[in-house]
Amino acid sequence: MRCAYYCVGDIYDIDSVANFLREEGRELKFHDNVYDNVIHILKENEEGHSGDAFIFPYGCAIFWGLEVEEEHQILEKLHPYVGHPLTVPTHDQSTFHYGNTTAIEEEDDEIVLESDDLFIHTIEKTCYLPEELAKKGKTSMSRKKLSKMIGALFSERNSINLHNDILDTPEFFWRRPRYEHYYLMASEYMDITTRLDILNRRLDVIHELYEILSSELNHRHSSRLELTIILLILIEVVVVLRNEVLKFL
Repeated sequence: MRCAYYCVGDIYDIDSVANFLREEGRELKFHDNVYDNVIHILKENEEGHSGDAFIFPYGCAIFWGLEVEEEHQILEKLHPYVGHPLTVPTHDQSTFHYGNTTAIEEEDDEIVLESDDLFIHTIEKTCYLPEELAKKGKTSMSRKKLSKMIGALFSERNSINLHNDILDTPEFFWRRPRYEHYYLMASEYMDITTRLDILNRRLDVIHELYEILSSELNHRHSSRLELTIILLILIEVVVVLRNEVLKFL
């Protein structure tokens, strides 16, 4: 799929752009959302989510999964809100696809994105567990399922901290050091280190929850073993007593 980047001027008047999209969005079948002084335009069709556009206050726009005509249509409609527009906008593009992890294949000029936001999915899958523990005092999850979830959690943490190229300077910049400062500027602007720390803290909370559940399941298993042993001892005592009684008959 297509990913395109445009720099059209010095600034975008974000407030005016947001007001315009709220008024004209229904005509374009777009929904808009403003956060961190960036506008996100979500494009939908009959099949659901089909593309995204991000409008930045410093005169740039980035499009994911849209056609060239759709990109130009948006840029043309937002042109009145550009400050000091460039005579010829700066433009670049690449392709992207979904895979198992996020990475940049610089030789092919392609971006690989995770097929799902696995970390959010992990958080959503576990949000009911504390409530269940609070209400019932136990969990309905099996040991096998819990072990799978713990394994998946460690897999996600390894993916974030060990196998993700964006957490370190990619090899692309080792071979092209003159571009490295742009990457470092972008990394600092996006607070990559801070975001990683926050994400790891969230995963730590999930890990603590899994440890509690694991302890609870281990305790339940130990209790079952103790009851089984007691039952076996009781059966053995009954059998011995029966045999002793039969001797006197």
